[in-house]
Amino acid sequence: MQPKTLSEEQAQAELFRSRLDPILNRNHPLFRLASRIDWDVLESQFGALYSSGMGRPGLPTRLLVGLHYLKHAYDESDESAVERFLENPYWQYFCGYEFSQHELPLDPSPLVR
Repeated sequence: MQPKTLSEEQAQAELFRSRLDPILNRNHPLFRLASRIDWDVLESQFGALYSSGMGRPGLPTRLLVGLHYLKHAYDESDESAVERFLENPYWQYFCGYEFSQHELPLDPSPLVR
């Protein structure tokens, strides 16, 4: 199933949260790399692999691709990559999140499938 989008209610709640991009160091390697990757190409390539209407909603492609990259680049296990995602705002920004996350976005098991 395709990844779900924010509901109108969720989008309104985001108005009162601080965005990550103004508070992060724009010279940090992950911040710069995030802007150099053509995420739309990855979305179109991997988006074709989602089946519509079946199963639970998919996870955002950028989250999965970003976590796989970070897991490999920093030699992390599936579990530690997901946990480190919560602790590191640069990882969150790299994976496409505009606001700081305080809950795990996924169980580590989708990373190995």
